[in-house]
Amino acid sequence: MSDDVNPRMAQQDPVGQPLIDHYDAALFDLDGVIYLGPHPVPAAPPTVEKLLAHGVKVGFVTNNAARSTTVVADVLRGMGMDVTRNDIVSSGEAITDLAASRLPRGARVLIAGTEALADEARARGLEPVWTADENPVAVIQGYHPQMPWSLLVEAGLAVQHGAAWYGANPDMTRPTDRGIVPGVGVQLAAVGATVDVEPVIAGKPHRPLLDATVARLGCTHPVFVGDRLDTDMLGANRASMGSMFVFSGAHGKHDLLDADPQSRPEHIAKDVSGLLDPPREAVIDGDRAACRNGRAAVVDGLVQVDGPAGSELDAQIDCLAAVLALVWSGRGTGSHDGLAVLDLVH
Repeated sequence: MSDDVNPRMAQQDPVGQPLIDHYDAALFDLDGVIYLGPHPVPAAPPTVEKLLAHGVKVGFVTNNAARSTTVVADVLRGMGMDVTRNDIVSSGEAITDLAASRLPRGARVLIAGTEALADEARARGLEPVWTADENPVAVIQGYHPQMPWSLLVEAGLAVQHGAAWYGANPDMTRPTDRGIVPGVGVQLAAVGATVDVEPVIAGKPHRPLLDATVARLGCTHPVFVGDRLDTDMLGANRASMGSMFVFSGAHGKHDLLDADPQSRPEHIAKDVSGLLDPPREAVIDGDRAACRNGRAAVVDGLVQVDGPAGSELDAQIDCLAAVLALVWSGRGTGSHDGLAVLDLVH
């Protein structure tokens, strides 16, 4: 949020330039960023339309392996975004690519996931099976919205018998239009309770999924837009990408306050429309920080909002940016109670 926090901020162009102008592509997480369940995040369709109209390379990166990229593309087009399946890279593609690169062609793999994940395995020359008794050489596991308990049992037995274990992603939760629900990380943990090995992961925050997206788009300096710190922001930082955190999905202000350095975003915005606005940049002056209309100060070692936060979401996020600049620079300790005045920021 300041030069003290992230040296790359010092390299920015003048403040009036849209954030996206600092990058050669925009990569988006889907759940909680572009849509919530069957509903688009309101800012997503018009923002994507404007980016495409101005020739910006756009890619969609999803940790969700439950649906094929063809289905996802249909969903996005139904929401008003002019995209194709080639614009989307899923953890289902990435994990089956990874497994196929290590296994012989025709190898039996137990699919602990949806039929869409099985189709990805077939497309890469692997033979899906559904029980440990069929002697699979590997288990490939991805999110299943109605995961059968019996399939988790079979996956655990197969790994106990020596099968390699591949997981699409580690997300413990998923944001939906109804609220936060368990993710594939919970399903992985169920299998993990019966074995003493860890799965090989392809999805965020691990690099295979992000590297595949960059290769497909042919970009060199993308910004990744996500709603989670532990996967999206950590993954972007590991891949040396720019990062923008949005408040439309899983994580919020308290998660940012507690974020470790590796999981902190370069930018924050209310939603994806932040790409079209000038970047927020907090400026620190001693024990005070300012960001646009937001102010924060260190008082008795605690960082707090300095002055009224206002009733506009953008103004409250300005205040939060100032608070985070002080906390992340080590000038004071963040207080969750002190963020209560930012009542519009989840």
